[in-house]
Amino acid sequence: MPAAEPRRRARPAGTAAAASAGPATRPRNPEETQRQILKAARAEFCEKGFDGARVDAIAERAGANKRLLYHYFGNKEALYCAVLEAAYREIREGERGLSLDRSEPEEAMDRLIRFTFRHFLEKPWFISLLTTENLHGARFLKTLKDIPALHSPLVGQLETLIERGAEKGVFRSDVDPIQLYITIAALGWFYVSNMATLSVIFDRDLRDFAMVQEREAHCVAVVMDFLRARRS
Repeated sequence: MPAAEPRRRARPAGTAAAASAGPATRPRNPEETQRQILKAARAEFCEKGFDGARVDAIAERAGANKRLLYHYFGNKEALYCAVLEAAYREIREGERGLSLDRSEPEEAMDRLIRFTFRHFLEKPWFISLLTTENLHGARFLKTLKDIPALHSPLVGQLETLIERGAEKGVFRSDVDPIQLYITIAALGWFYVSNMATLSVIFDRDLRDFAMVQEREAHCVAVVMDFLRARRS
């Protein structure tokens, strides 16, 4: 009489299906995927400009399926616009985080100048991206409906800051806030965007920490000297 076969232990329900399905896949995180795509797109556009950037390369950088890129952003132009708008939102959010209205006028202005300079210094991609957009004559920026709303609070904040300073007798009252911001941005922008060429021309390493500190202090001094109330 043949020996009885050993009884097989019952598998928990679903085990067979799970085994045949292979390793478990990571749960989808749409927000993180979009963030990675934007980050990869920013790098690609900054390195190669709008015309040279390729959707395939962006998807590869992001580790994402190209179909997901199209699903979330539509096309290359829309993705570039999303990167551009995110760049402006980031600097505006940083400015709002300074809470300038809570500080005395001179201190608040000092903080804004230093923040602007350091933003350009720490995020050179911002300069590259906006240089690309300027080469296109602000073609894509013109299509972003939220851009005026992003900038108007900054202009209003500067206007209030100038008024508070004038009331305290520390700032001039005849300062255009838009001209002022352009000056603040220009003083840092030119230095950071031309570090390589200026270092060669003047035979001084403008990336050196001491040189950077000196430049930041110079930016503050130039703007503050301009703003100070004229004494009779």
